[in-house]
Amino acid sequence: MVKRWTPAINLISKSSVSEIWGRHIVDSAQLFAFCPEGATHWLDIGSGGGFPGLVIAILAKEAMPGLKVTLVESDARKATFLRHAATALSLTVDVRTDRIESLPGLKADVVSARALAPLNDLLPYALQHIAPGGVALFPKGARHAEEAAVARQAWRFDLESKPSLSDPNAAILSIRNIERAKQD
Repeated sequence: MVKRWTPAINLISKSSVSEIWGRHIVDSAQLFAFCPEGATHWLDIGSGGGFPGLVIAILAKEAMPGLKVTLVESDARKATFLRHAATALSLTVDVRTDRIESLPGLKADVVSARALAPLNDLLPYALQHIAPGGVALFPKGARHAEEAAVARQAWRFDLESKPSLSDPNAAILSIRNIERAKQD
């Protein structure tokens, strides 16, 4: 479906269509391993082509059937794709065609975003929508340590950097206890 819809609405870059399995599906699926036991709500922001949100919903359908997955995508065409794919795959997901900052706090146990924005820009969204004790999972590329250092100038958070299965230079940033840094 992603390959079929991409020429019309640019779900993924045309150059990555041939490597969809490793670059998009495996990269997304690896996040599921970091879902806390007992989690009931996963929020994916900037869901685009369904990475990682739809992949998480597919895995949860069997492994964690009680996990609610919410996909937030501001582009109406991409949100339409997400709804179509969810129906075709018999997935129960909540697709919101909104900007994440316009939604009231969703209190998700997990907040994810892939290839959406620098960490410093993602943290306000995570803080707004994460449940107490929740975790933000952000796959980041080779400059992940630099992004974390920049974010620490304005934010306080606990960070675990986990190696990516899809790129030896990338990491999954697992972030908890997010708060704005105190201004002196």
